[in-house]
Amino acid sequence: MHVNHLRRKASPGSVTVCKDGPMVEVTVGSGTRGNALATHDWIALERAFHALAEDDEVRAVLVRGAGETFSSGSDLHEWVAAAPDDVETSFARMEAALTAIEECPIPVVAAVDGVAAGAGCQLALACDLQILANHARIGMPIARLGILVSPRFAARISVLAGPAVTRDLLYTGRLIDAAEAVRVGLATRCVPEADLDRAARQCIAEIVRHPSAAHRATKRAVSAALAPIREAAKAADAGTAVEFEDFRAGVSAFLSNRNRAQSS
Repeated sequence: MHVNHLRRKASPGSVTVCKDGPMVEVTVGSGTRGNALATHDWIALERAFHALAEDDEVRAVLVRGAGETFSSGSDLHEWVAAAPDDVETSFARMEAALTAIEECPIPVVAAVDGVAAGAGCQLALACDLQILANHARIGMPIARLGILVSPRFAARISVLAGPAVTRDLLYTGRLIDAAEAVRVGLATRCVPEADLDRAARQCIAEIVRHPSAAHRATKRAVSAALAPIREAAKAADAGTAVEFEDFRAGVSAFLSNRNRAQSS
């Protein structure tokens, strides 16, 4: 299965859907700025997964980042001068995209290279399986930005790693390496960087060899088991996404520090 043989279909924003028979590869980002995702990217992801859910030919989906990283999270540049309502809308579209991935009836595998941070971490965890390159890091360093962790954000970590690890990652904002991610349950597998593409494609190949009905039943069964947690998190998720003044200051400070580091 070669990328150059795939039928490519560009979606709005930096999201590309490539279909090769029963396998689909969804690539996020453009390979620049850490594949940070803007509101239009979340809209494109949501639409892509709603379309995939209706395609009976598709048996498995691989999600990856363009270039050498998965996703560093949300594109902070679009929030520099954003109004509070625009920020809330962006978080709502993000959550809609993540939910579309979770509710897609076929297996979804994340191949994580580089960093999966913040919204990028949530994107990886919304997938069914996570295969990480051994140098990859994953986590939720969002408290410094004044982002108020939603119950659904916390639930995606806690159902895999438990409440203690969830508190650790959210309180400290630290990124953990691939080996620790596997140990605590946030990743399915850790492989050498050079083997990530092969391992991800082998995983997809193993999935599509089996009857699609069996995998769809598995996903329905696991989703049913998780439903009480997801529904409780959704019901509790009625607050605002950010403390706006802290958020605006945090975004400005982060981008200023990044610009200084790049110019030094």
